[in-house]
Amino acid sequence: MADTGAGVADYPVVVVTLIVGATVLVLVYISNLLKSSKGEDSKSAEPEVPKKEKQRDVSSSGLKSSKKKHSEKWVRDSKQSFSHPWLLTSLKGHSGEVLDMDFSSNGKFLATCAEDRAVLIWSTKNWNQKDHKSLRINIEYDHARFIKWSPDSKAFIIHKNAEKVVEVYKVAKKPDGWISSVTKALTLLKHHEDDVVGLGIACNGKYIMSCSEKNDLILWDLKGEQLAKVDTYLMTTMCARISPCARFVVASGFDPDVKVWEVKFSKLGEFQQLSRAFELTGHSSGVYDVGFSADSSHMVTVSKDGTWRAFNTKIEYDKGEDPHLLSTGKYNHVGSPSRLAMSPNGEVVVVASRSSLAFYSVKTGKCDNVIDNIYSGSITCLLFDSLGKYVLTGGEKHVHVFHNVTGYRTTIASIQAKIRQPVSSAQKERMEQQIQEAESFLKSIGETS
Repeated sequence: MADTGAGVADYPVVVVTLIVGATVLVLVYISNLLKSSKGEDSKSAEPEVPKKEKQRDVSSSGLKSSKKKHSEKWVRDSKQSFSHPWLLTSLKGHSGEVLDMDFSSNGKFLATCAEDRAVLIWSTKNWNQKDHKSLRINIEYDHARFIKWSPDSKAFIIHKNAEKVVEVYKVAKKPDGWISSVTKALTLLKHHEDDVVGLGIACNGKYIMSCSEKNDLILWDLKGEQLAKVDTYLMTTMCARISPCARFVVASGFDPDVKVWEVKFSKLGEFQQLSRAFELTGHSSGVYDVGFSADSSHMVTVSKDGTWRAFNTKIEYDKGEDPHLLSTGKYNHVGSPSRLAMSPNGEVVVVASRSSLAFYSVKTGKCDNVIDNIYSGSITCLLFDSLGKYVLTGGEKHVHVFHNVTGYRTTIASIQAKIRQPVSSAQKERMEQQIQEAESFLKSIGETS
């Protein structure tokens, strides 16, 4: 009986132990199950989090990109709405970068060409007004790299960039002098296989000059027949021009010396020869560009060495006389090809480096002023008007017309030097009036002499 009582007493303990054990097992199982479920949920959620973050990043990147584009557009627009006290006006009409421009000999028209496959002819009257009269001529399947007026202002020629041919366009005018129509009259034979770096028409109408970067300089008549061909021996030619008097053809390039040839015609007007005349020397590196005074008695060069040099070229070169250096100056060369132009009277030199324009006095060689950030890109072409009152720059879609303020200052200094010499009372009165007019203009734009 005692054994039976002991078994009965132990039975609840065993049951309790089993219940506790089972409960623990159930709890462990449930815990593991929950962990497993949580882990799977966590794993399934992992791709979603980065995805959302990625979407957020993409959205943020798009926003940043949008802001960047808006910022860049604002910068471009701000460049295109450039202003400066020396700026007279801006000619706006092209939708591509302006590459070249030229005044007609009568001074009534300015022709510009650009990458937008168009030529625009502008009226030079009333540039003080807000709107500027112009006529658009579309160029088929190509764009003009160079444009030049004929001496009689009744036609112009272009050199097409891709085809590398010259086309002639005739200009018809209305009774009031404005243009009624422009028609393509002729396509001349192809003379160059490589990129052309210079194009010009002689002021006497006797010949056209073109030159490629591969050093083949060619003269040909107005029908496209070749008159002469020479090798410039410049390794790479960067610039080729005809002098305003049509007597000389000039080329510059990788070599530091500028080559000058004389174009000879007989008294009957027949072409004779193209012969070497002289050289413009003194630079230590390649020469980017060459300019002239209106009478060709002065020439100016700008070099990769960071200097410009002005020469007196009214010399007896056939007797061995060399050009005389008038002055030289330094400019801020920033690595890209620079452009230059000389005022018609030979007293001012302007040098374009990237988007900056610097004005220099030929007499002193000193810099009078620098205008910065004219375009967001580089200045591609540079030109004085025939009177030397204005300097024109071509670049990103626009042509800017600046007052030649430095020219007014050099004129005042030049007249003041002359007035000290013995002159008649009438001459003195006229000189004093010129000084007064120049000083009055400078005062009107907030400048001094």
